[in-house]
Amino acid sequence: MKKGILHYEVGEQVEVYLLIKTASKGIASNGKPFLTLIFQDQSGDIEAKLWDASDEDEKTYAPQSIVKILGDIQSYRGRSQLRIRQIRPASPMDPVQLSDFLETAPIEKEEMSSKITQYIFEMKNPNIQRITRHLLKKHQQEFIEYPAATKNHHEFVSGLAYHVVSMLDLAKGISSLYPSLDKDLLYAGVILHDLGKVIELSGPISTTYTVEGNLLGHISIMVNEIGQAADELGISGEEVLILQHLVLSHHGKAEWGSPKPPLIKEAEILHYIDNIDAKMNMLDRALERVKPGEFSERIFALDNRSFYKPTFHK
Repeated sequence: MKKGILHYEVGEQVEVYLLIKTASKGIASNGKPFLTLIFQDQSGDIEAKLWDASDEDEKTYAPQSIVKILGDIQSYRGRSQLRIRQIRPASPMDPVQLSDFLETAPIEKEEMSSKITQYIFEMKNPNIQRITRHLLKKHQQEFIEYPAATKNHHEFVSGLAYHVVSMLDLAKGISSLYPSLDKDLLYAGVILHDLGKVIELSGPISTTYTVEGNLLGHISIMVNEIGQAADELGISGEEVLILQHLVLSHHGKAEWGSPKPPLIKEAEILHYIDNIDAKMNMLDRALERVKPGEFSERIFALDNRSFYKPTFHK
């Protein structure tokens, strides 16, 4: 098993192939251009600067290119950074391919698909079941491959499906503790709440926002999709309205991007489940990078807090 870029210590020399995740141009204090490159492999990503970058370099070192790097790991403002000593684009002769560098969900796609199918099968309300099945089938391919975000949480291949599967298991556990919850609504809300991201985001690699993503966002996109699905299936009634409300309110508050606050019990619980799973994913990923007895880097989405990893944690 090759060592991931995140598993090198500060001061260690590295000779590795990496994928360029993002590249942005800046001007240094001496007036010369440089590139800020974020490299990634399956362990995660790391930042590097390419100083005195020419226009040619900018073209050569673009996102989604694989490069070979000789350098070392240094610490900059509490974060590991890669110092480049030599860099070159990978050639067709090099023993690497794109999939070697992509972080993917820890569960196989087939397993996630069958789990989600099982949850839809358990729904008792035919209208909710039909709308959910219809929309999932419509976006199946993208749904199983897309990340759940560009950064912060589940920002890896199949991250969206993994986020949904984790949330469904949470929803099942919570429903068994609180039987007054409508499981059909909760499961449908979990499956549909972020499905608009397959239109909001560009795809699983070097993910960016699409025009629809920037102008409408995944919440509005999905509310339209639910309405359209109901029309196509000839379904009318309160279920359609409630499903739309679940999607509209799942971010919880206006300042977090929700057009409406949750006004239905299942909508309130959906918001918490979404939050728990996203936050756990951020925490696990941040703490994976630190040794016991150390603090993580600040996590922007968690009020910029640094989290401590207790010394007795393995």
